[in-house]
Amino acid sequence: MPTAHSTAEATWSGDLMGGGGSVRPGSGAFPELPISWNRRAQREQGATSPEELIAAAHAACFCMALSNELAKAGHPAETILASASVAFETGRADGAAITSVELVVRARVPGMDEPAFQAAAEGARAGCPVSKALAGVEIRLQAALESG
Repeated sequence: MPTAHSTAEATWSGDLMGGGGSVRPGSGAFPELPISWNRRAQREQGATSPEELIAAAHAACFCMALSNELAKAGHPAETILASASVAFETGRADGAAITSVELVVRARVPGMDEPAFQAAAEGARAGCPVSKALAGVEIRLQAALESG
């Protein structure tokens, strides 16, 4: 099978605490975004962080993985809404670290019962390529099936 590569570039000037830079996707799908340690550690608005980009990637990938699991079970989703929260801890003895991801998903899936939905959600968590890439991080999942 062919291997697909996604790219991004980041630039940085200065030291960690006083410097700053930007990140931009190779695809041009979103504009160049500012980055800095202060904005990252203090979660300031108006700039992004590696953790926010990971959260976006994980939420998008999980939607795709769940969509696949539901279709394989014979119940294509009407809608799926996933959010990801990536925990970034500073001040640790071993340095700053991404320590966990919280995935929260709600889906409208006609004809599917709760146990089958939960099984599909767990299958998606295990099979999602971003989840696999984050294998060293705790990934918690809250999945809710909405009635229509």
